[in-house]
Amino acid sequence: MAAGSAAVLARALEALDVGGAADKITLIPQDFFAELCEQIIQHLNHKIPGVNTAELCERIQTSGIEINVGDLAKIANIVSFLFSTAARSNLSTEELVTALGNTVSVLPKHAVQVIRHVWNEQGKSISVSEDARNTATVGQFVDIKWKLGVAMSSDTCRSLKYPYVTVTLKVADPSGQITDKSFEMTVPQFKNFFRQFKEMAAVLETV
Repeated sequence: MAAGSAAVLARALEALDVGGAADKITLIPQDFFAELCEQIIQHLNHKIPGVNTAELCERIQTSGIEINVGDLAKIANIVSFLFSTAARSNLSTEELVTALGNTVSVLPKHAVQVIRHVWNEQGKSISVSEDARNTATVGQFVDIKWKLGVAMSSDTCRSLKYPYVTVTLKVADPSGQITDKSFEMTVPQFKNFFRQFKEMAAVLETV
């Protein structure tokens, strides 16, 4: 491993405050941490649009572990940076673990074991091209859901009874975190929204 690559990795990990995240990583059971690492590898390989930290966090909390989605997202960003930097530097499994150990000695043993295993099994498959890094500056659409509701009352009116549509967009941001964005529309607004989608589809058919 080139000394320059190790130095860059060390400085960047310190800037990301890996030591500060170590306590939270300790809380995550090994199987959940392994799943997080697997999702990150798949995202870096462009097999999935992002890492669903909200869904994973909910499952971890259901198992009785107290951790919030913000902390899990920070951990996901750190591991994603670790894997992508190691891929760009062509680090072997031992070089990665050595660099990680020299920089962050406070990581729990089970986390280091998972990182070692995942990198050993799938590290060579990651291809972090310059073009991919340069174009990953906007979010990526993942899914859309909508439901029809009826507003029954408000603070200013006892009986509204008007229909509305709630739209939820699932989006992966440039860092790979998947989040839900929800908003409400009146039925006429939703019809216009749908019409614009049909117009876009018609244009795309001509491309």
